This record gives sequence, structure tokens and C-alpha cells, in this order.
Amino acid sequence: MKVLGIDIGGTGIKGAVVDTKRGVLKTDRLRLLTPHPAEPDAVAGVVRTLVRHFDWEGPIGCTFPGVVRAGIVHTAPNLTPSWVGVDGADLFSEAAGHPVTVLNDADAAGVAEDAFGAAAEVTGTALLITLGTGIGSALVVDGTLVPNTELGHLVLRGADAEDYAADSVRERLELSWEDWGARVGEYLRLVEELIWPEVIILGGGVSKKASRFLPYVQTRTRVVPARLLNQAGIIGAALHAEHHVRKARRRS
Repeated sequence: MKVLGIDIGGTGIKGAVVDTKRGVLKTDRLRLLTPHPAEPDAVAGVVRTLVRHFDWEGPIGCTFPGVVRAGIVHTAPNLTPSWVGVDGADLFSEAAGHPVTVLNDADAAGVAEDAFGAAAEVTGTALLITLGTGIGSALVVDGTLVPNTELGHLVLRGADAEDYAADSVRERLELSWEDWGARVGEYLRLVEELIWPEVIILGGGVSKKASRFLPYVQTRTRVVPARLLNQAGIIGAALHAEHHVRKARRRS
């Protein structure tokens, strides 16, 4: 099946058509800037633009950088408070002109990495951490996603962990890779005290530069870069939409 996957982030909104059988992009990825302020109607307008760009009329999966339950947005720490309570699935479906499924952005990356990436051969618990504008997390246990973990908002040094160790912090403070890697390691040590995973997978755009900072990330858990790099969210969104399409077909 081919599905349009859209990945909404605090900085950019990316889309591509995905071959969900192989977990690869079938088109070039298009990235547009996230509107500021990132109000619901403005973001929905970017989703509409992506759908029209790909001239798409099939199933669509969309990520969201916050807690999403049954399509309803409950948090949006890196967008605007006006998102809370919005039915994201309905909003994006109306904008796209086709049904859209919505899930947390890190969860989407976790789904993709479990199906086609660094978690595919892991038995037990795999933890994906996305490092970008904020910090996202996805917990997968023996192939089953535990949704909306939001471990980027654990308290570290008296504040949100993402305010200390997100990639946006590295850029804003102009930290060296060594200094930032030490911060990431400090955050991951906090997380592994709670989860004790078999592997920690680091995703987000910075994952393609893992060799620059991973040597400075000190943990007892094995840490690896995401195999799908920054395409994981798009692929996971598409897989999530495909799952809903197949589920609806079984019911009909």
C-alpha cells in the first residue's frame, strides 16, 4: 500500500508518499516551515498544501508533537496552547479532503523503527528518543507501542529535560558536540533508571550526525542512531494510517 505520511514538528512540516510494505519513501520529501504562531488553522493549511503538492487522494497519516488520544490533541508544548482539545484528525481530514489519522510524532518514529529500523530485531524493550526542537519518546515492548510516554518532560536540573538536552538547546547555546553529548547522556541516564530498556535509539534530524556526539554519551544501555534517520516520522505516520485502513476493512 502507498500512503502519504506527514510529520509535523516545531520547526518544519515534512511529507512524502510511503511504500508501507518496504518502509521507503516513493517520492522526494517536501519540507515546509512550521507557521509561527503555529495555530491549528495555520498548520492545517500547510497540511493542505502538502496534500495538493503530491496530488494525493489516498490514505494519509499525520504526526503531531504532543499527546494525541483517539485523534484529540491534549498537549502541544512546542506549538501553541490553542491546540489543546482540538480534534486533530477532524481538522486535518477537513483540510486534506480525505481521512487523516494522527499520532504522537515520536510514537510514529518508534513504530517505523520497530518495523524497519533499529528496533526491528530487539527482543524486550526498545526506547526511541527524538532530539529536535524538543525531546520526544517512544516505548516499544516486544513490538507493541506504549503510546504518549512524553519522557522529554521529565524534570532534570529543576526544569523540563528538553530545555536542557534538546538539539535546539545545542544550537541556541552554541554548545560543542562534546558538551551537548554529555547533556544527552545525563538525560538518558535519568530515563534508563525508570525504563531499563534493552536499547536506546536516538532519532530526529540530528541522528544523521550521531558520530559527532555519541562518543560523549555515557550510559549503561546500548545507544544507537535511528536507522531511518529523520524519515522515521513520515514512515511511521503512513504505517499508522495503513493499520487503520486495514482495521476498517476487516470490520466492513
